[in-house]
Amino acid sequence: MVSRRDTMLGGLSLLAASATGHPALSFDGPLRDLIYGAEEFKIASDAYVFGYPLVTMEMTRRVMTNVAAPEGTRAPMGRVVKLRQYPDASFRDVTAPNADTLYTTAWIDVGDEPWVVEVPDMKGRYFLLPFLSGWTDVFAVPGTRTTGTQAQAYLITGPNWSGPVPTGLTQLKSPTSVVWMLGRIYCTGTPEDYAAVHALQDQFRLYPLSVRGKSWEAPAGKVDPAIDMTTPVRDQVNRMTAVEYFTLLADLMKRNPPSAKDAPAMEHFRRIGLVAGQPFDPNTVDHRWDRRLPELSFDRIMLHFKFSGGDVSDVNGWGFTLKTGTYGTDYLQRALVTAIGLGANRPQDAVYPTSLKDAHGKAYEGSNKYVLRFAKGELPPAKGFWSLTMYDDKYFFVANPINRYSMSMRTNPRLEPDGSLIVYVQAESPGPDKEANWLPAPKGKFYLMLRLYWPDENAPSILDGSWIIPAVTKAS
Repeated sequence: MVSRRDTMLGGLSLLAASATGHPALSFDGPLRDLIYGAEEFKIASDAYVFGYPLVTMEMTRRVMTNVAAPEGTRAPMGRVVKLRQYPDASFRDVTAPNADTLYTTAWIDVGDEPWVVEVPDMKGRYFLLPFLSGWTDVFAVPGTRTTGTQAQAYLITGPNWSGPVPTGLTQLKSPTSVVWMLGRIYCTGTPEDYAAVHALQDQFRLYPLSVRGKSWEAPAGKVDPAIDMTTPVRDQVNRMTAVEYFTLLADLMKRNPPSAKDAPAMEHFRRIGLVAGQPFDPNTVDHRWDRRLPELSFDRIMLHFKFSGGDVSDVNGWGFTLKTGTYGTDYLQRALVTAIGLGANRPQDAVYPTSLKDAHGKAYEGSNKYVLRFAKGELPPAKGFWSLTMYDDKYFFVANPINRYSMSMRTNPRLEPDGSLIVYVQAESPGPDKEANWLPAPKGKFYLMLRLYWPDENAPSILDGSWIIPAVTKAS
């Protein structure tokens, strides 16, 4: 496929030749670099996009595991993070947090030996336990939708493991050595329900297969002072030079190999010296690209959000994608989801429509009042649950007098006499009689996110487009 950028580069080359009557050897600087290195530059950019998920996952892993013991959202490798309560408006660790599920997560390395994950009887409570490979694909997702809520035990094996599976364990084959377990457990947020979920979290067990049946205590983590714990991961990745980036990518692919379907792409990348299982030779990349290549390649990733050819839908001012969790060879989509929503679920488990503007295409402003109306029988169709969350323009919760950051049926909104549900989206209270349906907004700009966990597959469904998200309108 010929991209707009390919066409532009070709046009520049023709223009330079016609203007001078000979190849444009007199041109110097960026224009000459682009014209005479266009093919290699494009291959290198494709390789950058291809590797963006693996590099980002590694940098995320480093930050999230660089502690001696579990604390907050972080824990050493092989230790379970158990978030005990929903964040409030002061929370700044990750963008777009939720106030619906308590995360129960862990990073493990199954390259040398398998690990065992024991899940307690969830007693009918909704949960999902996706396992992500180093390339961000969800290779398995135990949970209410797929396996039920009874007690379960899994053997997470690496790409080269071929031993017998012990009795009582179900094997989940990871295509990479690094694995991110990104569990979520539904919680209403009341003190009683917090206590119930905490008791379940404390029953999760995670350990290497070699210690099964033995007394074992996870060792303390080793803290590396060289790891940047303050700069956002995406910024750390984006500021790498091309050589730094490809050197790390090549090293990561030794234990996190590309899949068989990636063979054509990997053959393509040999042109710039990127070969799975081999160290990267820094002399194969033009050092004049060190800064420009990452910048332009990341621009390609983000432009895919707008020029995606159907990967991102726009319905009544709500943007969402159903291409998450598994990506095949759609490397741009995989990189985009990594950049804006690392850890995304498969669409069968969750869809996240996001709205930045109202029904008339105007950015939301806290000085205005808005309403979102779901007609009778047209609430978001989800077997798990749905929620509507308010974020400021940085994708963080908004401080408000009733400490409400999201709305769902568990917040007990009042239905209209005709059975419809009206949500009042505004900065000031709509009054005592409507406050149950108030989603507080900030004074300035804000965004909305609608979550559908376990969206219904039967019509009406967001999965096949038979359920249409209503537009948010300015109140008259």
